[in-house]
Amino acid sequence: MSLIITFLGKGGVGRTTIAIATAKKFASRGEKVLLVGQDPSPAFGLHLGITPQPEPQEVAANFSVVQIQATTLLEENWSEVKKQEAKYLRSPILKDVYGQELGILPGMDEALALNAIREYDQSNQYDVIVYDGSGNINTLRMMGMPEILSWYIRRFRGIFVESDIVKALSPFVQPVTSAILNVSWTADNFAPEQTNQANQLLEKGRTALNDPTRVISYLVTTSKPDAVATAKYLWGSAQQIGMTVGGVLLNQAETTESLATEFNPLNITSLPTIPEAEWQPLVDSLPSFRDGKDTPSPTTIDLATKKIKIFLPGFAKQEVKLTQYGPEITIEAGNQRRNISLPPAWSGRAVTGAKFQNGYLEVTIG
Repeated sequence: MSLIITFLGKGGVGRTTIAIATAKKFASRGEKVLLVGQDPSPAFGLHLGITPQPEPQEVAANFSVVQIQATTLLEENWSEVKKQEAKYLRSPILKDVYGQELGILPGMDEALALNAIREYDQSNQYDVIVYDGSGNINTLRMMGMPEILSWYIRRFRGIFVESDIVKALSPFVQPVTSAILNVSWTADNFAPEQTNQANQLLEKGRTALNDPTRVISYLVTTSKPDAVATAKYLWGSAQQIGMTVGGVLLNQAETTESLATEFNPLNITSLPTIPEAEWQPLVDSLPSFRDGKDTPSPTTIDLATKKIKIFLPGFAKQEVKLTQYGPEITIEAGNQRRNISLPPAWSGRAVTGAKFQNGYLEVTIG
């Protein structure tokens, strides 16, 4: 399994340059690195001095590069969908729809990119995958997809199976679908065992995201107030999806007491301005990227005291909203929601108190 590193920050703060330098740093140590770029413009290739391809290409010892192209990935994934349909349906209905015809819907780029990263990770060819994405809230939503999708499957499956309409229509739907599609369809298709494989895949993604030795992000900022504010916002938003932020990379500036206070308790690494094509000074100044275990955990659950602590830096008390629906609590902050399932030992219990202090939301369960 690979260590997956990504960078968060305002556009123009140097994320792509730092991503390339990071890949070079790991490659120089003898670790096999894949740099994944999602920017479809020529800028990514210009930084590297190559023409990136939609398949990984080795550009130096231990250093490979791939530029994600959503249209190519969509064609490949659509072909797989058609194979699966042909496998299970005697009369496939998608056989006359071709991947080359399909357009890219909003949000599809991120979903395809996440699946590509998952496949590169599972290939066991790389020790480190450096992902140079948009670096904003879209990257975080992409990384948070496994948790969000698993919630949708769990929640809507239960509602669907228990629906009186489904129960009433099942006797009629079954013979119709059998006659038209040559398939057997009942509400049992939505039973837990039927969606178990999908849930296992999503659970692996959730587990990796919450493990700083598997997935970690770093904030990139300059000393400009708007860049600092954006980095702080993305820091808190990363906690909302359970992803660890390992530190701050301060580009082309020196750390001040004010900045240290803004990002406490994260370590701040000052990065130098580098002459064109001289990478080594920047490579040498980068942190180790494997110290995530020492950074604040996004969420901690203390069974003994019946408390949950959620780290939400960068947000004020009035920006954080807490609600409870059954066995889950929902945290809303930074235009994102996160559902946290209560441990089985707390089944049937409700939230009895909550306070927001020093960047932490502390929830007490009765």
